[in-house]
Amino acid sequence: MSAVAEVPLAQNPPAVAGAPGVSLQQRFNQMDRNQRMRWGGLAALAVVAVVAAALFARQPDYKVLFASLSDKDAGAIVAQLTQMNVPYRYTEGGGAILVPADKVHDARLKLATQGLPKGSIAGFEVMDNSKFGITQFQERVNYQRALEGELTRSIQGLSAVQDARVHLALPNQNGFFREQQKPSASVIVDLHPGRMLDRAQIAGIVHLVASSVPELAPNSVSVLDASGKLLSQEPDGKDSSVDLQQLMYQQQLEKQYVQRILDILEPVVGVGNVKAQVTAELDFSQSESTSELHAPNQGERASSAIRSQQMLESTGAPKDLPPTGIPGATTNQPPQVAAAPINGQAQPLRSAEERQRDFMEIPGSKREVVTNYEVDKTVRVTRNSTGGIKRMTAAVVVNYLPGTPAEAGGVATPQPMTEQQQAQMLALVRETIGFSAERGDSVNLMNTPFQAAPRLASDLPVWQQPETIEMVKTIGWPVGFVLAALILMFGVVRPLVKSRRKKEMQAQLDLLEAEELERPALPQKPGELPPEQIRLDQARALAKQNPIAVANIIKTWVNGAEA
Repeated sequence: MSAVAEVPLAQNPPAVAGAPGVSLQQRFNQMDRNQRMRWGGLAALAVVAVVAAALFARQPDYKVLFASLSDKDAGAIVAQLTQMNVPYRYTEGGGAILVPADKVHDARLKLATQGLPKGSIAGFEVMDNSKFGITQFQERVNYQRALEGELTRSIQGLSAVQDARVHLALPNQNGFFREQQKPSASVIVDLHPGRMLDRAQIAGIVHLVASSVPELAPNSVSVLDASGKLLSQEPDGKDSSVDLQQLMYQQQLEKQYVQRILDILEPVVGVGNVKAQVTAELDFSQSESTSELHAPNQGERASSAIRSQQMLESTGAPKDLPPTGIPGATTNQPPQVAAAPINGQAQPLRSAEERQRDFMEIPGSKREVVTNYEVDKTVRVTRNSTGGIKRMTAAVVVNYLPGTPAEAGGVATPQPMTEQQQAQMLALVRETIGFSAERGDSVNLMNTPFQAAPRLASDLPVWQQPETIEMVKTIGWPVGFVLAALILMFGVVRPLVKSRRKKEMQAQLDLLEAEELERPALPQKPGELPPEQIRLDQARALAKQNPIAVANIIKTWVNGAEA
C-alpha cells in the first residue's frame, strides 16, 4: 500500500487592527462588548441628530391666524381647522391661534365662508372699563351696547337659534318735549339648519325684549330671520297667527258637531247612510264694558254707612238777662260737694230725645250735628269671551230605509221615511247641536236615495284589475315557454342522463372487479386476506353504498387522464 502524506494547509495570520487592508467588519468583530456598546450609542445619537435636524429644517414657520378670541370662537375655529387638516398651535395663554405661514390667507378665507370668527358679545361688562371724563353721550351709548349684548346672549340661549343680533332704538328723553318718542327694537335670528321657531317662541322673544327695555311696547319689536323674512307679524301689521288659530278652532268645532250627528243617527239608519255638514259662525271679537251704579235713597229707616259725623253744642245765658243771686261773700265761694243720700229714691231714666228737649229749653243753648253718609256705588266690569257661537247651520241627508222583499228570495226595495220619522230625526239633530232659535240657527234634513258609487279599479282585487290581466297576458307566453322547457329538462332529459351515467358507473365497477392486479405480496399469515383484496372489498362496498361518490371519483380520474 502506498502512503499518502497529509500536508497541513497554511492558516491565515490574525489581522491586526491597525494594519492596512483590515475591513470595518473585522475591526468591529475584534472589539469587546463595551467598545461595541459605546460605538453603537454614538451611532444612534448621530442618527437622532440627523433626523432632528431634518425635521427642524422641514418645520414651517407659524404665523398668527386670529388673536384675542373668545372661547366659543376659538373652539369653533379649531374644529374647522381640524376638518381642513391644517396644523395649528396656541400661544402662551391661548390668546391667539397660529398656523403655517403659507396657509394663513387660505385658512382665513375658508373660515370666513363659515362665518368665523363671530366675535365676542359684550354685555354689561362694558361698563366696567369706563374711563375718567366720559361724556353723557358716550355713557348712554355704552349702556345701549351693553343692553343689546345681554339680550343677544339671552336669545342665543334658545336651542333653535344659532346666532342673533339685537338693535335698540332708544330716543333721548327730554322733559321739555310734550310728547316723548317711544323706543323700538329689531331682532335678527339665524337658526340652525333644519330648525324653525313656532309662534309661541317668537312671542317669547318679543316679550323678552319688550320687558327688558323700559316703555317698550311688544308691537314695537320686529323679529326677522337670516333671509329677511318678518316673523313677528305680517307686513300689513296684522298678526296672522290669531287668524290661523281661529280657523283651526272653527274647523275642529264643526268636525265635532258632525261626528255627534253621525253618532246619534247611524245606529238608526245604518253606517254610511247619513251625510252631515255643519257650519258654525263664531264671534272672535273682544269687548269689555264697565258700568257704575248708584243705589237710590232707601228712606230714613234704611240702614246706611256713616262716613263722618260732626256735633257742635254750646250753652250760656243770653246777654239781656240781669244778674241774679245774693251779693256778698257767700256768693263768691266755690260750690260745695253735693251730698247724695245713700238710700234715696233713684232718678228716673230719661231718653236722649227728652234730654235733648230739656237742653234746647235752656235759654242760650245751641247744637249742630253734621252727618256724612257713604254713597252706594257698584262698579261692574264685563269681558265677553272670544269664540262664542253666533249662528249654527246644519244640513243632514239620510238614505232611504231598506224595505222588506215582497217574495221569498226577492230583492228588497228601499222605502222613504215617513214624515213622523223625519220629524223625529230632525228633533234629534237639533238637540245634538244645541239648536237655538234666538240666535237664528237652521237645521235641514233631507231623505233621498243614495246613488251607488261606481266601483273603481283600485277597489277590485289584484287578480281582477285590468292592469294585472294585461300584464299576465304580456308575460304569459315567455313564462309558459320557460316553464315548459324546465319541465322537459328536469322531467325527461335529466332522468335519461342519470340512468345512462348509472349504467356506465356499473360497467366500470364490474371492470374493476374483473381486473386482477399483479403485485408482489408480502408474506401473510394463513387464513388472512392480502391487503390488495381488502382494499378491493372496501371499494366494492363503497360502490354499493354510495355509487354517486364513486362515479365522481372515476370521472375525476378520466378527466385527469385525458388532460
